[in-house]
Amino acid sequence: MIPRYTGRAMGAIWTDENKYRTWLSVEVLACEAMHKLGQVPAADLARIRTRADFNVKRIDKIEARVNHDVIAFLTNVAEYVGPSARFIHRGLTSSDVLDTGLAVQMVQAVDMLIDDVKAVRRAAAMQARRHKFTPMIGRTHGVHAEPITFGLKMALCYDEFGRALSRLLQARKIIGVGQLSGAVGTHAHLEPFVEQYVCRKLGLKPAAISTQVLQRDRHAEYMNALALVGASVERWAQEFRHLQRTEVREVEEFFGKEQKGSSAMPHKKNPITGEKLCGLARVLRGNMLAAMENVALWHERDISHSSVERIIVPDSTIALDHMLTNLEKLIRHLRVYPKRMKANLELTYGLIHSQQVLLMLTDKGFSREDAYRLVQRHAMRAWDEDRDLRGLIEADPEIMRKVTARDLDRVFDVKMHFKDVNRTFRAVGL
Repeated sequence: MIPRYTGRAMGAIWTDENKYRTWLSVEVLACEAMHKLGQVPAADLARIRTRADFNVKRIDKIEARVNHDVIAFLTNVAEYVGPSARFIHRGLTSSDVLDTGLAVQMVQAVDMLIDDVKAVRRAAAMQARRHKFTPMIGRTHGVHAEPITFGLKMALCYDEFGRALSRLLQARKIIGVGQLSGAVGTHAHLEPFVEQYVCRKLGLKPAAISTQVLQRDRHAEYMNALALVGASVERWAQEFRHLQRTEVREVEEFFGKEQKGSSAMPHKKNPITGEKLCGLARVLRGNMLAAMENVALWHERDISHSSVERIIVPDSTIALDHMLTNLEKLIRHLRVYPKRMKANLELTYGLIHSQQVLLMLTDKGFSREDAYRLVQRHAMRAWDEDRDLRGLIEADPEIMRKVTARDLDRVFDVKMHFKDVNRTFRAVGL
């Protein structure tokens, strides 16, 4: 089996060196399989195994003349192997090597992305536990709603990237398929055993059926998974950007001692990482649409998908690796301001407790319509007159005939919103 790619740079997976090394593995393994079928003599297989190699610059030079990348590759390999090269590529077509090799590279890439997502989840879990009971305001439509904790917000992030992890694992399964089936997928000149042997050695599953190529719905699903994970990155990058706005300032991206925020305004600390991540998510979605366009090919194959994939697959995996790595750093080094969160909770004169008051009044015997009318009337006065909601309610004799000060202490206590936090943490695995 080809070892899992262990380098840190995603881009190295997509180098010509790694691509041709993968192609060479496909070709050598095919020769091994054909040797087991009695089609390649032992001496020739030994020479192929020991001598097969390539030179990227030499392949480029040959390709400039023959205008065919696989032929250029095979020509160069033959220069190393000698006469025994006549057994290389026996019964294969170019796409047998291209598609199987691409599957290996895409698996290598998604394995790295899986590790990236796990790192994001670890960072989110760390912040969730640290701020499990750090109160802050929850917002709907961008407007103050009811109290939550910052820990709950980060637990939500942890949970969402659990689904991202599942999507990438499914994408790995979908794309981890190879094929060596000949010019139109009939195995006319190549025994199915060869396909099975090569795929097993590479850690791939042999396609149940193929044409000259693997069907591109697989690649589209892979790219869709990348785009969806990118959308989750964007969702949280945007969340932190909103929370960093000056009027909110509940969290802040880490800002280095020598970092500069603006060429004109020395005071600026901008959420540049979050903004970059949001922008790159758009690239992933665009590439996903291009992958969808690749699904419909002519008959058993045309070449229209190839030029697209040479751009979108490397670019999207490299971009998402960059995005996930930077989101992990953003979360891990995020500056959290609990005092500012508390101040923002108190910004709306107790209006965040309006539902508790409403429910209390219905428990005291008010109809829901009357309770809503009373609470809304005082809530609007609190908005318009900068008045404290509790004070307005305490001054309302219609309400206070049935309500005690102890009742108000209970419903205006922010802690009642956090009684389910421990259960929620357990539910998401924290």
